[in-house]
Amino acid sequence: MKIALFNEYKIGVVKEDCIYDITDLLNWDTEKPQQSFVTLMKNFKDLKPRIESSLREGEHYALSNVRLRPPIPNPGKIVAAPVNYYLHQDEMNEQFNNAEYTIEKLGFFLKAPSSIIGPEEMIRLPFKDRRTDHEAELAFVVGKRAKDVPASEAHHYIFGYFALMDITVRGKEDRPWRKSFDTFTPIGPWVVTADEFGDPNSVGFKLWVGEELRQSANTKDLIYDCYKFFEAASAAMTLEPGDILTTGTPEGVGPITKGDTVRIQIDRIGEFSVSVDYKEEVHS
Repeated sequence: MKIALFNEYKIGVVKEDCIYDITDLLNWDTEKPQQSFVTLMKNFKDLKPRIESSLREGEHYALSNVRLRPPIPNPGKIVAAPVNYYLHQDEMNEQFNNAEYTIEKLGFFLKAPSSIIGPEEMIRLPFKDRRTDHEAELAFVVGKRAKDVPASEAHHYIFGYFALMDITVRGKEDRPWRKSFDTFTPIGPWVVTADEFGDPNSVGFKLWVGEELRQSANTKDLIYDCYKFFEAASAAMTLEPGDILTTGTPEGVGPITKGDTVRIQIDRIGEFSVSVDYKEEVHS
């Protein structure tokens, strides 16, 4: 099931080119979409037959006529994997003389939830004189509280998957600073529930800037796959329902600048785009 938030944070199910409004069916609170999403995940097994039944005659709209919102609008935390593809490590070493370890030594870092934006929104670059890069990633949302979960059990704790761009200012500051500016985490276009998505560790994805294909990879090349990363994160901290984990980017990262359009596409999920501009009071 593809679950999206749209317009004034209503909730809908996406089927082909339409979105079916299930806001009233769920007693959804548009003023508290994150809290409402956590409640949906908790009760999803029981609600799923009712939701599927309602789609036969439910009110629906063309996707082209609605505004998609970030599907997980305000997570408690965003847990991100650094250098989780070996070819990306090679790329970082070549471009930035940055001989860092991979995720096996680095662990993970946190991004500010306030950096989240949705499809068709705008990345606001804070600097004119510093390189800022795109990074395409597969991300997922935690469905229930998790601590010390082994990789073999992680799939029971993941509610669904979506696309994420990890926007990054290059420099010597720690990752959380360089990756947490407002608008630096575009996510979308919707959450595909784990039961429909299938194996997350063999899925292709791409990212374009304008018409230029910059990144093209498959999660089968992850160093820590989705489940292993879940294990590593939950060993260090309690993961709460609604938290986001994002699995790292492959090779092909590159700079973005004012006027660019950045598009990400992940197999079995879909695609979305964002535009790029400078902040109103940009630093130089």
